[in-house]
Parts: sequence; C-alpha cells; structure tokens
Amino acid sequence: MDVRTLTAAEVAGGALPESVLDPDSLLEPVLIVELDGADGATARTAAARIAAWGSLAVGVCSGGIAPDLAPLTAALDLTYATAETTDRSVVGVADLDRARTEFLARVQRCPQASHIAGQVLRASEDLPVPAAIDVESLAYSTLQGGAEFGAWLGERRRLGRALPPPPDTAPVLLSAAGDTLRITLNRPERRNAYGTAVRDGLVEALRTAVVADAFGRIVLDGAGSSFCSGGDLDEFGHTPDIATAHLIRTRGGAARLMARLADRIEVRLHGHCVGAGIEIAAFAGRVVAAPDTVVRLPEVAMGLIPGAGGTVSVPRRIGRWRALHLFVTGVALGAERARAWGLVDEIVEAAWRQVAGSR
Repeated sequence: MDVRTLTAAEVAGGALPESVLDPDSLLEPVLIVELDGADGATARTAAARIAAWGSLAVGVCSGGIAPDLAPLTAALDLTYATAETTDRSVVGVADLDRARTEFLARVQRCPQASHIAGQVLRASEDLPVPAAIDVESLAYSTLQGGAEFGAWLGERRRLGRALPPPPDTAPVLLSAAGDTLRITLNRPERRNAYGTAVRDGLVEALRTAVVADAFGRIVLDGAGSSFCSGGDLDEFGHTPDIATAHLIRTRGGAARLMARLADRIEVRLHGHCVGAGIEIAAFAGRVVAAPDTVVRLPEVAMGLIPGAGGTVSVPRRIGRWRALHLFVTGVALGAERARAWGLVDEIVEAAWRQVAGSR
C-alpha cells in the first residue's frame, strides 16, 4: 500500500501525487496531511485541491484544530488531533503516531473495502436517505465480489460453519399500550443477530407501524444480553447471487422503514450493538443507551462496508469523518463517547431489558 505524507502547504502548492493506480494494490495512494503550522489561506487552497483529488486523505495535528483550518478538515476524509473537540471532522486521540499507524494498518489489511468506504461516505453525504441506501448497497455488492470478502468467507467455510437453526419462538415480539407500539428483537440465544428471521420480523413490525398510524410512538428494544450483535455471520454467502442480495437489502431490509418512521421511534440499546445493531438504530429519532452499551462496526475487516444502512444513518448522526474512523478501525465505542459524539442521545439504566419471550 502506497502512503504519501505532505504538509498542508505542500498540498496547497500542488504537490499531490498523481491519481494513478498502484500496480500492486490497484488503488490510489493514501495521503497523510500534516496540519501543524497551516494558516487559513493555506487551508482553503489545500481544501480545494483535496476535494478535487478524491482518494483517501487523512489529516494529523499535534494539538487543537484552529477554526481557520475548518475548510481543510471538512475536505479531508478524517483528521486525528491530540485535543478533544466537538468538531465532527476530528477524532481526538492521546497518541497521534499510534492513531495514524493503526488506521493505516487497517487500511493495508483491507484496502479495497477501506477506500470504497471513504468513497461511499463522500458520495452519499448529501443524498436523500433512500438514494444513499441504494449507493451503500451497490458498493456492498461490489465488495461481495471482491478478493477481500472472498478470503474472509473462505475462512468461515473452512471452519465448517452451518446455517443457524430456525427460531423456536417468534423472532420479533409486538405489543401495544395506548398509542405506543413496542417491538422487541427476540433471538437472545443468538444475541438478536440480524439474520433472515429477525430482519423479516422487524420489517413486518415496522410495516405494521406504517399502516396502523394510530401509533404515535414506537419503542424498539432487544431481549437478552444484547440489543443486536449485527448480521448473522453464519448466513453470509448464502444469498443466491449479489444482485438479489442488493434488492433484498434495499427493498426487504429495515433501513428505509426506520428512516420513514424516525420521528416516532425510540431505540433502547444495551450490551453489544455491532454492525446492523447500531446501523438500524441510528436511523431513529431518539436513541437511548444503557451504560453497558458497546458499539462496533467491523465490516471493513471482513472486506465489506456497513450494509444495513450504516453508511447513511451513522454519519448523519456523527459526521462522515468519525464514521470512517469507526468503519476502518473497527474500534469499540462505549456509551459515554457514543453520547458525546451524538450516536446516542441519552444514557440511562437498562430497566427495559427483557428475558426471552417476556413482557
């Protein structure tokens, strides 16, 4: 993997590398831009050049980000700085060299998925939600045909992972009280993994809410130890073909319905909220988390990108820059930082936690 490091002044002066595919990775270089010492005029010129360049570009700054650098950090895919900030384009880190090294190591592990994650986030940032979901799924389908996901899937198959058994009870529970519809993911034995049964049950429940507009409030939670542990990995690779998989994700998944009902939905998170477990939740108008909530988006390490709407829902809460950090690094985010970033709205005790099949 080719990595180039330039100062902001060098970028502003036109020193960007040629946009030529690397012969080994077939990808353009990853650019590291050092922001220390840059002024406002340099930042504006560099920002215009970065926006036209179009490959992965990450800023680094040993300190806080001055306000006049905002145009440049907005143009970059992500900036690491050693001071915490409310600026959504910046991730505050204790050790700048370590953050840069870990990010680049993750990109090197799955360069195609990492680059495409950045492309999708930039391309869909200002699109309407339905169109952005389609862009995500088309990119996801592209990666399903790639070598990185093929290697991950091959290893799963080598281990002999079988399809999960059908659920013994209803995978999604519904109950109504007044104008409130409560939807509970109910496969605790699989930590409510977003497999076919849970997906279809959730979609049917959300369609019920759309049709029965008497429900002014919808509460979505999960039974057992976790809200949702993400896509059921044992089901990966079993769709007949990637075109069919695209249509199922975009027209048979929960993302569009969650976005449509967002103003009425409160999601209650607890335990592990992995992949789809946070992607779907982030569409809701209100997201509440228990103190033990842990969020993680591991798809890039599998040679994929989030595919349940996460490239749409997550950046619209925390910005595309911090979203890329979560996607590429796969780092776990605790409840407190998730709240500080805006991924959840409030932290409360998980008094709603359910055992399987109980109300």
